[in-house]
Amino acid sequence: MKKTFYSNGKLLITGEYLVLDGAKALALPTKFGQTLIVEVGANQEISWISYDADGSIWFEDSISFSEILNPLNSKVETIRTTLVTILHEAYSLNPDLITNCDGYQITTQLTFPRKWGLGTSSTLINNIAQWLHIDAFKLLKTSFGGSGYDIACAQNGNPILYHLEKDGQNVEKVTFNPAFTDSIYFVYLNKKQSSKSSIAQYKKNKAQNLDKSIRTIDKITQEILNSGNIKSFARAIALHEAEMSHILEVKTVQETLFSDFEGEIKSLGAWGGDFILVTAETNPTTYFAAKGYNTILTYEEMILHE
Repeated sequence: MKKTFYSNGKLLITGEYLVLDGAKALALPTKFGQTLIVEVGANQEISWISYDADGSIWFEDSISFSEILNPLNSKVETIRTTLVTILHEAYSLNPDLITNCDGYQITTQLTFPRKWGLGTSSTLINNIAQWLHIDAFKLLKTSFGGSGYDIACAQNGNPILYHLEKDGQNVEKVTFNPAFTDSIYFVYLNKKQSSKSSIAQYKKNKAQNLDKSIRTIDKITQEILNSGNIKSFARAIALHEAEMSHILEVKTVQETLFSDFEGEIKSLGAWGGDFILVTAETNPTTYFAAKGYNTILTYEEMILHE
């Protein structure tokens, strides 16, 4: 019997890094995501194939049930070892993964190019959790790590305000559909950023006491949600960039790459790659294309609203 599952991609608008320490983060689900198709297989194994948005295969392999039960300790992390870890932890949460079947044929299909960084891992984890009726946040925590905002986006079709609490996560659906969305663009930096390595670097560099910074970012997040015009929105994201630049001890992407740009620019998620948010009164495609950045999406093209 064929079963199909789907999860939304994500963009973290505010609270990057600090969301790990309790800051409130504004996150937006995207119109792009990933599908997981599960069919009956055989031979006590999972025959797995993953397709990129253009139809090309980016991963294909067979994983035995015995390997899921007892994963080999590998010093080198690969797509395969990461997938085995996710499946092992999924089995730990629901043993029916193996005990009730002779095998599976699994197909995944991205609707965005994998290099974009819109949540290849989080959409996969949420799809597996849907399939096996397990808690996606627990599966993320034991397998891949992270704050979980991306799982919340995978599960919601509207903007969310997300923060971690002592006993779990708080997901609040919010309204964010300002009249000036036609002045917001998303530009891909031609470089996929590793969430894992970026988080590790943040933990290494962060100050011991972030309470003041968290309060500052929480305030800015609220200002962004309440922005009545593009000027107040742009001012708020500029303040956010300045605060994070101070914490990370890294120059902003605007200082580094786009110092002559007239609008405001904000990094999204892990700094140094993936997408940036751009505010501009006129379409900035010509400006960015001249600098070699040709993937530019409007707010309407990128962001999901159910």
